[in-house]
Amino acid sequence: MQRMRLSALVFTALLLTACGSSNDNNSSFASTAPTTKGSFKALVSFGDSLSDVGTYTPATGALGTQGFGGKFTTNPGPVWTEVVAAKLGLSVTPHQVGFNGQAVTCPAAAAGPAAAATCTAHGQGGARVTNPAGIGHNADGSGALTVPVKQQIANHLARFGKFTENDLVVVWGGNNDVFTQFGAISAKVAAGVPQATAVTEAQVAMKQAAQELATYVKNDILAKGAKYVVVINLPDSSRAPLGATLTQDQRFLLSGLVQIFNDWIKIELNGQALQLLDAYAANEEIFSNLNKYGFVNSTSRICDPAKIAAVTQNAVTDGSSLFCGAPATLAEGANVNTWLFADSVHPSTGFHKVLADIIYTKMQSYGWL
Repeated sequence: MQRMRLSALVFTALLLTACGSSNDNNSSFASTAPTTKGSFKALVSFGDSLSDVGTYTPATGALGTQGFGGKFTTNPGPVWTEVVAAKLGLSVTPHQVGFNGQAVTCPAAAAGPAAAATCTAHGQGGARVTNPAGIGHNADGSGALTVPVKQQIANHLARFGKFTENDLVVVWGGNNDVFTQFGAISAKVAAGVPQATAVTEAQVAMKQAAQELATYVKNDILAKGAKYVVVINLPDSSRAPLGATLTQDQRFLLSGLVQIFNDWIKIELNGQALQLLDAYAANEEIFSNLNKYGFVNSTSRICDPAKIAAVTQNAVTDGSSLFCGAPATLAEGANVNTWLFADSVHPSTGFHKVLADIIYTKMQSYGWL
């Protein structure tokens, strides 16, 4: 990625232009969500790799990691979705499983009607808010499925007809729009586009992604019967191991794109009958108090790229946690419970458990449990 030379002054000016506020995320959020206890019979999740409970398991099996791959964490997980569901006495399974243009809807249904009702985890690695061309999805339809959040919601409605007051609905999307727009800046600059123009376009795109997500939440979730809804904002991607590979200006830019999305999702959902959970602040709290949460390492990757490459015969060389989990793929001395990150951006098993605890505790504070 080409080095960014955008000054903080210019970036701040552009952020103000795109967002309308440089500190909006610190303002209060008004919610008209219920405060009564719920009787939850399903956890319905929409989003990306952070909520993916096994969409791409077939791909990992094909590359020799079957049995210890399939989720974007230190496999076999669990990820936060599964932990929260278990706390509620529920199970969640993937709505869709597949790769390279081939997909099976609700594979759990083969075990009977009760299992079919668990296919409510719609999050897919690489998925964006609206655009189906997510990270890892190729123009010819091969690679990752990356069904966007918009279509994930439509798929749920097509299968179940509506949401009910017994659904706990959690929406956590936008991360891949950040990474897509961040990467597009360098590509545009390399093609001769003025850097200030490229940055502005990325910022406007992040505002649009937030507004689109808010629209789907309002029109396709709340208006379709959902009573208990949590929308989670984005953590600061620049704090992950990815940040260590970037220049200071690049980290500032990446963090700024996250903040724009978070500002606008708060603006657009203010006053709605839902809860907005601040993952950005939660992440900062964990980073500032590692020992309190049982962590000793926030900078290293648990998944060793070289070892994963060896297992997959060099089919995977970026160290993606999707193909990580067996002892043979872990870095020397790594601990899935005390190291924060599985790879450059994805949480470890331990980190997912802490995130799940935070989400569960928040639901208790809402009066839902």
